[in-house]
Amino acid sequence: MWLFSRTGPSGFSASSTAEEVTQGIDGSGLTAIVTGASGGIGSETARVLALRGVHVIMGVRNMEAGREVKESIIKENPRAKVDTMELDLSSLASVRKFAADYRSLDLPLNILINNAGIMATPFMLSKDNIELQFATNHIGHFLLTNLLMDTIKKTAGGSRKEGRIVNVTSRRHKFSYPEGIRFNKINDSSGYNCLSAYGQSKLANVLHANELARRLQEDEVEVTANSVHPGPIATNLFRHHIILKGVVDLLGKYVIKNVEQGAATTCYVALHPQVKGLNGCYFSDSNVAEASSHATDAKLARKLWNFSLDLVSSCPGARNSK
Repeated sequence: MWLFSRTGPSGFSASSTAEEVTQGIDGSGLTAIVTGASGGIGSETARVLALRGVHVIMGVRNMEAGREVKESIIKENPRAKVDTMELDLSSLASVRKFAADYRSLDLPLNILINNAGIMATPFMLSKDNIELQFATNHIGHFLLTNLLMDTIKKTAGGSRKEGRIVNVTSRRHKFSYPEGIRFNKINDSSGYNCLSAYGQSKLANVLHANELARRLQEDEVEVTANSVHPGPIATNLFRHHIILKGVVDLLGKYVIKNVEQGAATTCYVALHPQVKGLNGCYFSDSNVAEASSHATDAKLARKLWNFSLDLVSSCPGARNSK
């Protein structure tokens, strides 16, 4: 039971579910990619989008788990259009392969939901030698978005329907390292703090969406980019942090959202007509909210963009990532 359910200007609140915020919306004719769709709010996002008629492509690291979610969605809704494709956001090679395979299918792309994430892991490096949370939560999605950008723009232009890019972030973006993004210490294990590193990666999600929004406006294309905070949710994200998991297990039913509520803001920003034309906004509880001062720093956003571009371009096999 979510205790804080004050209704905002959108007419929705923290207690609203994904089905409620999309009630009556016809998503038929739209195609969406949802990363990390094999569990948690990702699978609920995929289910509700499919329920509204959207053709959903589930980008999943665990294909067996992805197939189980797909079968569950189709069992509930036999008319659902759902497909699974393998995608490991911690591997730039996997991201490139996913994007190439998707482009080869010649499918449209109206909605890209950058949802996959990990939280509070011990210090580890990705296959590309990038701190794992930053690699998975930000860099993988940064590259994926860039590689699919032409497809999104082409779809928006041809269909005359607004394309939408949604970055799933966290309120934890307000609790990154003091400098915001530690550009010179991304891989510094000596100063690593698992929660601050998570906050850094989530701050990067907001900054990425804001800089992307600015660039899309400059290009004068009908595509928007926004970031969303799903709220505190009892999912397996907490598995790497024993204290947080203990708090969630003890108090979760009183102050933590369930998965249906957690997926609401993502689905709202992806589908709702109220969001049309809104670009570079930060949403929480299906309403526009206030991000941190770091998150609204345009210079920091541009610096992160260039840093990320250099990072993905310097990895083996880098191409088509501008």
